[in-house]
Amino acid sequence: MNTSAAQSAAERQVLYVSGNPANRIVELLTAAAWQVVVATDTEAAPDTPTKAAPRVGLIELPQDATPEQLGALQKYVRRAKVTWIALVQPGQADGAATRQFIVDHCYDFITSPYPEQSLLFAIGHAYGLATLRDASSAPQDEPRRISSRRAQGQFDMIGECDAMQELYRGIQKCARTPAPVFICGESGTGKELAARAIHNRSPRARLPYVAINCAAIPTTLLQAELFGHERGAFTGALQQKIGRIESAAHGTLFLDEIGDMPYSCQAVLLRFLQEGTFERLGSNTPIKVDVRIISATHVDLEAAVAQGKFRADLYHRLCVLKVTKPPLRERGTDIEMLAQHALTLYKKEAQHKIRGFSADALAALRQYDWPGNVRELFNCIRRTLVMAENPVITAADLGLNAMPDSLGDALHVAHVQTHASATTAAQGAGNAKKPVHA
Repeated sequence: MNTSAAQSAAERQVLYVSGNPANRIVELLTAAAWQVVVATDTEAAPDTPTKAAPRVGLIELPQDATPEQLGALQKYVRRAKVTWIALVQPGQADGAATRQFIVDHCYDFITSPYPEQSLLFAIGHAYGLATLRDASSAPQDEPRRISSRRAQGQFDMIGECDAMQELYRGIQKCARTPAPVFICGESGTGKELAARAIHNRSPRARLPYVAINCAAIPTTLLQAELFGHERGAFTGALQQKIGRIESAAHGTLFLDEIGDMPYSCQAVLLRFLQEGTFERLGSNTPIKVDVRIISATHVDLEAAVAQGKFRADLYHRLCVLKVTKPPLRERGTDIEMLAQHALTLYKKEAQHKIRGFSADALAALRQYDWPGNVRELFNCIRRTLVMAENPVITAADLGLNAMPDSLGDALHVAHVQTHASATTAAQGAGNAKKPVHA
């Protein structure tokens, strides 16, 4: 068989999932030039799409199926990239659960004894629909969507909504150039994860990544933290200190909460960005440093410039490239993915085994506004794991209705205070793996 014939045969596959596969169906499909892949349960059935994977499938729904059985089938059919036709017994589709399963997950259904012409007709139509869908799902002129699993591996982030797809594309573009990048987004969205992703995908990935939170360091110390100082430069300067900029030489410096940088420090930073040199406090010797600058803030910098709180010239130096980390409330089903990840991350802290979230809990997660974004979501899940008394987390366990309106502001203050107690830079390569949050 030549290559094109083999490819054509591979494409005309039917996945047949049944606890008791009928030889008559297998023989009928084989005679009609279909290749039949038989699986007696969903664990044995393939769920990873490949070029030769079946596009259409027959799935026999167990008679008198329990909600647990249908739930297991649901998880599988959502994973497998297959257009499904359900095989049911007479009257079985009248049951509410079975009927809903067919409506949600199947292109068509056929009732036993499965008339031959009806079966072949339904499979042919489902195959044609699947072929059209595959041909139109990824046009040549549109960027390929990145799955949440791939995003977690490549960017250390979770999510596949449209806003995150735009962020991933922005990260890939920004990583190719040494130009300054500005990351905007609300508090708690995970802006540093985006900064690390840009660094880790850039030619500087094996070189230092150094972060500094401009809101967490007192104004009187910020300039010394950035540029370093000589011994005796000021009271308490008992020895020479290398600043964050010098520590990040040839790598990346991440200036978090740049919008909170005191106006007096902005001029010194601007001079460094313009000239590429600086002096340590207490020294007149210029030091030249090649460093890639990434900055971020929850502050509206354009408004701050208009109000005279942030230098316009510094703003334009920092915002050569710009990416946005979207707020959690605009990320749709990403909320459920992140909640499941948080459950996995913190499940060891639970008082007993937690199986997952109830339907009303998932609805509550989707409906809540999340002013504190991903940070608030993770805190919520972590607290719930400790306090929940049942194996399934309910909406009542989450307690989202009791959250104060000012929680987002409170979380931001707590975040700044936490960073204030840890002002030591990440020196060296700075690429150690951290928990994926957003």
